[in-house]
Amino acid sequence: MPIPASVLTLAAGILLALISLWVGQNINVMPVAAADDASTVDALFKVLFSIGVGLLLGITAMLVVALVQFRRRPGDHLDGPAVEGNLPLEIFWTAVPAIVILMLGVYSYDIYARMGGMADFSHHTSMPPPEVEQASLGNPADPETVIWGGIDRAEGMAFPVEVTAMQFAFIFHYPQQNFTTGELHLPLGQPVELRLKSNDVIHAFWVPEFRLKQDVIPGQPTVLSFTANRQGDYDIICAELCGPYHGGMRSKVVVEDSRNFEEWLIRNTPTTVATAPDSSQTA
Repeated sequence: MPIPASVLTLAAGILLALISLWVGQNINVMPVAAADDASTVDALFKVLFSIGVGLLLGITAMLVVALVQFRRRPGDHLDGPAVEGNLPLEIFWTAVPAIVILMLGVYSYDIYARMGGMADFSHHTSMPPPEVEQASLGNPADPETVIWGGIDRAEGMAFPVEVTAMQFAFIFHYPQQNFTTGELHLPLGQPVELRLKSNDVIHAFWVPEFRLKQDVIPGQPTVLSFTANRQGDYDIICAELCGPYHGGMRSKVVVEDSRNFEEWLIRNTPTTVATAPDSSQTA
């Protein structure tokens, strides 16, 4: 007794779903996770990866079956059967992808909000950055009308670093210590607030291990808050085409423990040497 096609289809669908879930959850193609929010992003990626594997295997299997089952046999010169349509199948392949895409959209929005993408930037309104003042063409920017963007959930409690993107480099300024460097150093396990600006064109600040990529737009004040949780050296990459040497616009971020970070800050912080006045001039 032949097995009904509906039973075979159901069994194949269940097997495909199990394989896709196993591959998506057990095969890791992402770089090492080095920030607190990386695991949240990875959870979304695993869902997308599972769906992608299922689509790849399912479509490939249907193509192979169609090539084998419905190939032209020797001596067969007739046309194929006139199939006009299949309304239930058309409803199925329209409704299911629509539901999946809607669910992914809601899930993605939730993750973005948890990372701070929908944060209230009102605590930044009192300090419009200089590039906004300059972009106003002589008219001082109103702090209440400055529109901030980015990812922010530190609410002013994080360690600040000012990041300037330009063709073709990133420059990092530590305002509390008042020095500038071409290499970003961050403390392990401490919230950090990057205040990004661009001096020329649109750039993007991307550290794959942090699972963070933020566009840096001229005249647009942007905040990027996160907490690095793994020591190491990681590449900073400009992920927005910004000119002929875009591919070489890279820098490095060094995540180190608090002691080494403090020592690095002390070594780079400029010292003010107090000199005693000349007694002959003060007499």
